[in-house]
Amino acid sequence: MKVLLTRPEGRNQSMVDALNERGIAHWVTPLLCVEATPAIATNTPHPLAHADMIICISANAVTFADNALTTTNPPHKAWPPAQYFAVGHATWDALDQLGISALEAPDDCQQTEGLLTLAPLQEIKGKQITIIRGVGGREALAEQLTERGATVRYWEVYQRACPPLDGQQLALQWQAFGIDTIVVTSGEVLDNLINLVPKELFAWLRSCHIIVPSNRVEAQAHAFGITQVTNANAANSKAVLNALKL
Repeated sequence: MKVLLTRPEGRNQSMVDALNERGIAHWVTPLLCVEATPAIATNTPHPLAHADMIICISANAVTFADNALTTTNPPHKAWPPAQYFAVGHATWDALDQLGISALEAPDDCQQTEGLLTLAPLQEIKGKQITIIRGVGGREALAEQLTERGATVRYWEVYQRACPPLDGQQLALQWQAFGIDTIVVTSGEVLDNLINLVPKELFAWLRSCHIIVPSNRVEAQAHAFGITQVTNANAANSKAVLNALKL
C-alpha cells in the first residue's frame, strides 16, 4: 500500500506520523487551500449575535472565525455565550484549544447525519442557530434544523480553492511512486483530484482505492466512475486508519 494524502497544507501531519509508525509509504500533495472571506461590514448585524447554538463545520471554520473575531474593529473580546457543536473531533479539538466546550457528532458518524442525532438538537423550535462554515456546503444540515423549527443563519468565514498545480506532472509522479490508495477528506478535494488528473491517466485513478469521509462524497466518487471506494464515515485520522485497516 502506498497512500496519497491530500488535506490542505499543515493538516496532514497526524496521518504522516501514523503511516510512518506503521511503515506505510506515502506522498503528501495538498489538493485544497483555504483563504479568509472578506470581513463583515460594520453596519451589518454579526452572524453570531443572539445565537443560542453555534455549529462549527470544520477546524478551519473555528480558526478563521476566531481570527475574524479578534481582528474586527473594534474586536470582539470573546466568542459569545452559546451552546457549541462540532461536526468532527478535529473541530471539537480546535474549539477546546480556545477554551470552548462543545458537543461533537458520534465517533461512528462524524458528519451531518451524526450531528443531527445529538439530543440537544432534537427540540429546537424557536432557537437561533448559526452555522460557521466555508462558502457553500452542508445545506442538508440547515434544512433539517429549519424543519425542526429553528432559525438558521450562516457565517461563511473562508473559501476553498485548488492550489496552482501541474496535474499532468503530479499524476505521473504519483503513478511512478506506486500510489494505489488516496485519502480524500471532502467533496472539494475529490473535485480537484478529478480535475487535475488528465483523461489519459483516469484508468490509473480508477484502479486506486479511494477513502472518503461521508455518504455524500462516496456517491460523488461513484458518479465519477470510481468503484473502489471506502466510506470512513469521518475525516479524522482514526477513522481513516480504520478504513485503511491499519
